Amino acid sequence: MNKKLNAAKKATEFISDGMVLGLGTGSTVEVMIEELSKKIKAGLNIKCISTSNRTTKFANKFGIIIHEFDSVSKIDLTVDGADEVDPYLRGIKGGGGALLYEKIVAYNSEKNIWIVDDSKLVNKLGNFPLPVEVIPFASRKLLMKFESMRLNPSIRKLDNKNFVTDSGNFIIDCKIGEIENPKELEKELKMIPGVVEVGLFIDVADYLIIGYNDRTEVLEK
Repeated sequence: MNKKLNAAKKATEFISDGMVLGLGTGSTVEVMIEELSKKIKAGLNIKCISTSNRTTKFANKFGIIIHEFDSVSKIDLTVDGADEVDPYLRGIKGGGGALLYEKIVAYNSEKNIWIVDDSKLVNKLGNFPLPVEVIPFASRKLLMKFESMRLNPSIRKLDNKNFVTDSGNFIIDCKIGEIENPKELEKELKMIPGVVEVGLFIDVADYLIIGYNDRTEVLEK
C-alpha cells in the first residue's frame, strides 16, 4: 500500500483550487480519492467528474460530490491508474472494466496523469490481457474473429455471468503476449464493427507518477 499511497499523495500536488478534475477507476485512484477528500475538507474547491459507477460510489463515501460529465465545458486534469505502462507512456487499461468512459474523459482533459506502483512498468505491453469492449449483439462473432487473429480471447465473466460494463457492453480479454505495434493493433481492432473501445491508451498520459516504497518518480511525455 505504501507504493500506491506515495503515488497518490504526489498526484494531489498537481490539483489546484478551481479545477475540474476527472477521477479514474481502480485501487490506486481510490487511495488518491481518500487523500483528496482530506484536502477538500481543508478547503480545496474543485469539481469532480467520474469515469465509473464504482468511482462515484467510492467518492461519495468520502463526501466528494460527482458532477455530470456534460455539466462541464472542459476537464483541467484527470488522474487515473493503468494496468501496464511501457517506457513511451503507452498503457493498457480496462482491468476494472471502465475503459470506455476512462478514454472519453481522458480525451476531454487538458492534462492526464497516471498513477501506478513500480510493478506496472513493462518494456513491452501485452503481458496484461488486453480488454476490448464490444456490443453484446456482436460478441460471439467477435470472439470467433479474435480467435482467427490469434489473440487468445475470452469473454470476461463475473459470478459465472458475462461481465457488463457501465454502458451495457461486454468485455473480451485478449491474452496476446508482447504487442509489437500497439498503435496499429488499436486501429485494426477499432475498425471491426461491434468493437466499442480498445484498452490500448496511446498518447494519452502527459505524466506518469510511479510509486516506490520510499519515493516517487515523475515521468513526463
